Amino acid sequence: MPSTSTKTASPLWVIIAFATVYLVWGSTYFFIRFAMQGGFPPFFLGAVRFIIAGLIMMTWCVIKKENIFNKKDIITAAITGILLLFVANGIVIWSEQTLPSAMVAILVSSAPIWFVVLDKPHWSVNFRSTATIIGLIIGFGGVILLFSEQIGNIFKSADAQAKLPWMLLLVVGTISWSGGSLYSKSRKSTSSTTVSSAWQMLAAGLVYVPVSFLHGEYKGLHLQNIQPHGWMGLIYLIIFGSIAGFSAYVWLLQVRPATQVSTYAYVNPVIAVILGIFFAGEHISFTQIGGLAIILFSVLLINLSKYRKEKKTLELVVD
Repeated sequence: MPSTSTKTASPLWVIIAFATVYLVWGSTYFFIRFAMQGGFPPFFLGAVRFIIAGLIMMTWCVIKKENIFNKKDIITAAITGILLLFVANGIVIWSEQTLPSAMVAILVSSAPIWFVVLDKPHWSVNFRSTATIIGLIIGFGGVILLFSEQIGNIFKSADAQAKLPWMLLLVVGTISWSGGSLYSKSRKSTSSTTVSSAWQMLAAGLVYVPVSFLHGEYKGLHLQNIQPHGWMGLIYLIIFGSIAGFSAYVWLLQVRPATQVSTYAYVNPVIAVILGIFFAGEHISFTQIGGLAIILFSVLLINLSKYRKEKKTLELVVD
């Protein structure tokens, strides 16, 4: 992604970045499952994915002769990477071992709400925007409607109470993601987005290593036993999920309002459901179609609100 400020960000690059985050991250749920079914243990997968992606990006930065050793920027990137890619993403991976994917998707989709709650410097703007608040509420309601049938089955199960701690843990992970994103946005960095993303992934990947050991994932692990589709999933996650998707996300945080960027959390479940229909033979009900429509409407509402506000501000400046 190009190094640009909020004022000079190319509209075309913004559209490409949003499309990347919306579409690619919506597919990562599918490919994480693909990689794990192919033989990759979850935390080992996280370590390999982020370390390799981080090294590839850092190598590119060295080739371009960028300054990669700025102590202040490295510390900021490391904190951000651990909060986003290790704490938040790790909790999602861990929770998926116990919770149904529908419940995981719903709790993760609460991120846009936490963005507004935690973004104190912009409370006066966000809480005064009726379209933004309504869009956030409608979007979350749409996600619940999308998975309403699965939710009913979850709470009817005998072990529903046992799932509660995992649900609370997922809320912590979502708060960590939102807080880490806002922390990154509030810190001025002299490094490029590529350098920052590389350090974030390397920091998170290195923390995954001891966690994988503590979970005993290396015992009996033989890479030659991993299935071809497992390697395919890993390659997709490295190239598209991390290098393309995460870099686009980090760049968008610098050039667009956080509440607008956070709409990815509503679109990703939509993409995941669509992929499930086409590649996993899953069916879709009229209720789910209604949920999809509501989600897309909420994202449109939030984006239109930000666009109109920026247009009004620009007209005032011109006048």
